[in-house]
Amino acid sequence: MDRERALALIYRTVDIVNQQLPADRRLARRPDTVIVGAGGALDSLGIVNFIVALEEHVRDAQGRSVDLLDFDLIAAERSPFHTIDTLTAHLMALP
Repeated sequence: MDRERALALIYRTVDIVNQQLPADRRLARRPDTVIVGAGGALDSLGIVNFIVALEEHVRDAQGRSVDLLDFDLIAAERSPFHTIDTLTAHLMALP
């Protein structure tokens, strides 16, 4: 998957998740937006909802399932879910 496609899928997910959040906790559509970790607007349920929605968008776009919901990876010190930019790189690296 190329960067443009990965970002489009993530931003579509951001738009959906933002519909469920109060205005002051919505995610910005910027590469440096924090998804997981200090400074992030999502609680644990919000993170799970975000990842499940992203899995659905990837499946619809790629015609195949991906399993992104890995709690060890999410909680890792250098989590690929930390920002939109790191998540984009993670999606691009998926087989």
